[in-house]
Amino acid sequence: MTATLSPHPSPRRAQRRLSPERVTDLVNLAAAGDQQAWNALVAAFGPMIWAIARAHRLGDADAGDVSQATWLALFEHLGRLHDPARVAGWLATTARRECLRILRDKERRVPVGDEFPEHESPDPAPGEQLLLSERDAALWRSFARLRASDQALLRLLTADPAPAYEDISAALDMPIGSIGPTRQRALARLREQMGNE
Repeated sequence: MTATLSPHPSPRRAQRRLSPERVTDLVNLAAAGDQQAWNALVAAFGPMIWAIARAHRLGDADAGDVSQATWLALFEHLGRLHDPARVAGWLATTARRECLRILRDKERRVPVGDEFPEHESPDPAPGEQLLLSERDAALWRSFARLRASDQALLRLLTADPAPAYEDISAALDMPIGSIGPTRQRALARLREQMGNE
């Protein structure tokens, strides 16, 4: 007999309960290799196993694992059940134990791969790095074509820490009131050079 398992039982109307005698017959027939008897057991008790897994708040994948493990355990123990009529209780107990095992494993497991949200890298993506390098190279070529006074002013204004306007005025022998307008004209010339790249 091939153990055909149904990890995701299809929703359907509640079936009539099987009598203890019928359950015993199905278990004994399935143990003897009767595929139809096995399928009848899966149809009768599959929704119960699924409901137990979902009651433990397991997602579809974990509930499917519980279902598969529970049916596999029954398949391995079919010939050794002491009271085949009580197979529903045996399946329920096994399903609960599988749920608890999965929950314990999840607590111990360190998420990796798809389960672990990736943090965005502060580094640019490889393509972005290439674009940034090209932009920087074009900026420095354009900067080098500016007149020396524009270069000196822009260097001082972008220094870290930035010097006070009084210090820039003294260093470049430029009135303090001229620094802002001269900076705007220097940046405009830099943009023009960049446009010529």
